[in-house]
Amino acid sequence: MIDPQHLTFIHSLLLFNTAFIAGGLNAVAGGGTFITFPALIFTGVPPITANATNNTAIWVAALASAGAYRKDLGVKREVFLLLCSISLVGGVIGSLALLYTSADVFKKLIPYLLLLATLVFTFGDALRGWLQLHSQKSTVESVPIINLALAQFAIAIYGGFFGAGLGILMLATLSFLGIKSIHTMNAFKIFLGTCVNGVAIIPFIFAGVIAWQQAILMAVGGSLGGYLSAHYARRVNPQLIRKFVIFVGFTMTIYFFIHG
Repeated sequence: MIDPQHLTFIHSLLLFNTAFIAGGLNAVAGGGTFITFPALIFTGVPPITANATNNTAIWVAALASAGAYRKDLGVKREVFLLLCSISLVGGVIGSLALLYTSADVFKKLIPYLLLLATLVFTFGDALRGWLQLHSQKSTVESVPIINLALAQFAIAIYGGFFGAGLGILMLATLSFLGIKSIHTMNAFKIFLGTCVNGVAIIPFIFAGVIAWQQAILMAVGGSLGGYLSAHYARRVNPQLIRKFVIFVGFTMTIYFFIHG
């Protein structure tokens, strides 16, 4: 195994470029983790360290996208603050669960986690459409807040533990709020995602499992990709991007099932 603190020029170039692309994917359609996490594994970073490092880089990159989407966040602030608080608690629990998972067990879980995330991403639009159709039959006030809280809590725990497909799961939950604008939903998704990923970094720092050189390099690349793409997202057909992400997701899943 290559020392995760030793970065060659080729590895640096690979990680920066994949992070840049992932930042753009996350701003437009999601699914950036499908290329950043495997890229870290391919460059010799151990699985748990790769997950923690990827989490850190994604968090910084998401802040750039959040800045671009902040103008779309202007409704249901009380519910938003509640979901943020729940996301913080769930993110910590998920990250601690990861740290108490042995490296061998986590390595065996990788293909199944990627498969779950890929399936969620693939069928996320259909799920969200069904939820939005359901929400049109009721008012926001008729949705029990405890259901929203429990759903986001479970999603946040998953996000702190692994995180791939986190955005799609949150979009499904947000559909219950009756939000119809995809740009508003993306804004909520990005802000809640920064809560989950941001707080999960704290246990990772104390455990010393973050490869900082890789994290900083990918954070810069992801921030540039995310910020630039967030401003041009409305001009891009997200379905084309989704098909690409789905292809990459299944490809990476098959690879880790074979070589995991």
